[in-house]
Amino acid sequence: MATLNISTDDRQASLQGTSATLIASVAVAALGSFLFGFDTAVISGTTDALRQVFGLTENLLGLTVSSALLGTMIGALLVAKPADHWGRKPVLSAMALLFIASALGCGFAPNWYALLFFRFLGGVAVGGTSVVSPMYITEIAPARQRGVLVAIAQLMIVLGILGAYCSNFAVAAYFGADHATNWRWMFGCMALPSAAFITTVILIPESPRWLVKRNRLADAQRVLARIGHQNPGTEVAEIAQSLQSDISGVHQRLFQRKYLRPILLALMIAVLNQLDGINAVLYYSADIFRMAGADKTSALQQSMIVGLTNLVMTLVAMCLIDRIGRKVLLLAGSVTFIFSHCLAAWVFIAHLKGWVVIAALMGIVGTHAYSQGAVVWVIINELLPNAIRASAGSLICFLMWLFCAGISWGFPVIAHISSAGIFGFFALMMVLQLILVWRYLPETKGVSLEELQRRLGVLE
Repeated sequence: MATLNISTDDRQASLQGTSATLIASVAVAALGSFLFGFDTAVISGTTDALRQVFGLTENLLGLTVSSALLGTMIGALLVAKPADHWGRKPVLSAMALLFIASALGCGFAPNWYALLFFRFLGGVAVGGTSVVSPMYITEIAPARQRGVLVAIAQLMIVLGILGAYCSNFAVAAYFGADHATNWRWMFGCMALPSAAFITTVILIPESPRWLVKRNRLADAQRVLARIGHQNPGTEVAEIAQSLQSDISGVHQRLFQRKYLRPILLALMIAVLNQLDGINAVLYYSADIFRMAGADKTSALQQSMIVGLTNLVMTLVAMCLIDRIGRKVLLLAGSVTFIFSHCLAAWVFIAHLKGWVVIAALMGIVGTHAYSQGAVVWVIINELLPNAIRASAGSLICFLMWLFCAGISWGFPVIAHISSAGIFGFFALMMVLQLILVWRYLPETKGVSLEELQRRLGVLE
């Protein structure tokens, strides 16, 4: 296919503001990830109140927490076709509207069934955002900066988690730890960042790879030039070649032999991401501290410490991911995960309290932040080929959230039987991760998405 050309004057003009355009586009898309993180963690401050207000058993509390995750699975599974048909940008706008509806609906929920519905609705938004936000950033980022730029999405997830912990603590401090309406305010706070997301997402450009897929080559070239790619015409030609079947109208089936290796590798990382135990800690951090003997206010304060650890270690990962690579971070994380989960198990075996409990949870959260958390959204979208990125990413995220829902629903029940046992299980899963990543995962840093397809045997 012939390479499109852009005038020298146009290129110079576009390059003058590229850094700002690229960073702004990434930052706006990553607001969706902030809401993802906020929605994930805000429930941790409400679990005790929900037990009392609605008279929930441990099983019903698990259902309440995981109701959002059921929605997340649906959102992840159904978002692929809209993202491919209408584009990444309109789908992000739709997710912002769902986040607003969820925040207000949970805040004003008249009964438990309404709460379940609006938590489910927020989960749909989280699921859609978990697919589209990192996908969009992956598709606009230059190869040399792709790791750190996609890691901004993870940073925003972490900031969202920390924001939820801080807002939960602020609400409890303002109204009093036992105030009857605290949980409503905790849920409702998410409406503010949701409004910021919907008002800014309309300003970002569409994904150039989606534009090429729709045969809008000139538009794609203009976007690439605008966001700072050095050879937009050549890059459009390479993208078009990788999408040749789609552009010519030939439907690309997801389950083909040539796609098997990248799909299995991405699926491996996604499943192990859930089996590292992070969501059990994030959803139930305050409960874990209370199980270890902390009072209600101290548990919320200690949750904030865990959130700060998450932030600091995510920043460390952003400095390293494009230097030492994705595989090294996953291998190092496997080792520190094993030690951290074993320490958490020992806390409950020996009935330890105080700093040891904080150290164990900081170890788990900090390890996730610098390894799996920073790497997962980067490498899944790097491994998946252009032609099936939306559909395969949607399926993989669905399965990832399925595991997450099972763990989140089952954690309070299993922890009630054996708190040490559940952390021992997570430690064993990280031994498995160490073996599988060492043996099978290729390094992807600094390689163009199209070149990765060649190395994985997708392109001849």
